[in-house]
Amino acid sequence: METTSAPPGGRLAVPLLGIAQIVSWGSSFYLLAVLATPISADTGWPLAWVVGGGSIGLLCSGIAAPFVGRMIDGFGGRQTMAAGSLLMGAGLAAVGSSTGIATYLLGWAVIGFGMGAGLYDAAFSTLGRIFGASARRAITHLTLFGGFASTVCWPLSALAVEHIGWRGACFAYAAVQALVMAPTLFLLLPREARKAPSALDRAGAGTTTSRERRTFWLLAVILMANGAVQTTVSVHLLTILQAQGMQLVAAVAVGALIGPSQVGARVIEMLVGDRLDPTATLAWAGALVAVGVLLLALGAGPAAVAVVLYAAGNGVWSIARGTVPLALFGAERYAVVIGRLAAPNLMVQAAAPFAAGLVIAQVGTETTMAALATVAATNLVATIILVWRS
Repeated sequence: METTSAPPGGRLAVPLLGIAQIVSWGSSFYLLAVLATPISADTGWPLAWVVGGGSIGLLCSGIAAPFVGRMIDGFGGRQTMAAGSLLMGAGLAAVGSSTGIATYLLGWAVIGFGMGAGLYDAAFSTLGRIFGASARRAITHLTLFGGFASTVCWPLSALAVEHIGWRGACFAYAAVQALVMAPTLFLLLPREARKAPSALDRAGAGTTTSRERRTFWLLAVILMANGAVQTTVSVHLLTILQAQGMQLVAAVAVGALIGPSQVGARVIEMLVGDRLDPTATLAWAGALVAVGVLLLALGAGPAAVAVVLYAAGNGVWSIARGTVPLALFGAERYAVVIGRLAAPNLMVQAAAPFAAGLVIAQVGTETTMAALATVAATNLVATIILVWRS
């Protein structure tokens, strides 16, 4: 990895942020996959409201993202990401001690603000500040860590629920975030000099020309469309596969291919990605997602092939969404731009699974998958236009 532009301590940044990503994704985004049912069973709260806590978290992370980008741009990621861990810890403690649905959802709002300062977008911005224009390989390595978040934390969460209950699991994660990750990030991430305020055009999301503004909004739409497809498939995949006649056990086995496929695709990108422009990598990722979703919608061939292609595309996409803004807008504006790109994307991700659930209930999975395939195909066209424009 190229580290010549990194400040002292920069070599620690990727493994440190990688561990932080595993803990943060596992104790926020992936938490309810294990805890939702035990929470609902223990409290009597409707499962839909329990799961809705995660949507509130994503919504709040989207609200926080532009502010987080400006903070990292001006001060660096050390303080900001440490604050994100503290917020996630406080939110998890609030969820664990909640006695009603209102305090439970409020806890998730706090977790969400922490997610905005602690997940990929903040980590990518931090790496941009540390490594500058050479951050692409660091971002790729970071996503390899993140790809193991569910693999590591789902079993740990299940073990915690079994032995100390869902509240104990929340308190345990809260302690790790507040007492371990926050001070570690604050003490060990490189200390960066505060940047002088820059005369960036706020209306153009940190860009300065009409061409850059058009590029920004095209990229924002591309990221939102893929975010909608990704979260919808992730949440409803088992429902979709079972509607196509697959038994639950088989559907779970096919779904388990997502993690290895994402990580495998990221390893390939790490080996050959330097030969491609980041926008070309984004286009290849979009093509894999579109083909995978189309095959899934048509029920053409083994579902495992469709899921592997889709997951591989999303694995590379998570890298490209960090490296493309760096290539298009430069290291100087990277943190501000990526923060503003993250806001609408995260809000769409918060709303898409709920909206898709309503559509599935009204018209079924076949029509829903046809719509998703259309969105993915259209998004691929938009991505090709972005490559051509750049």
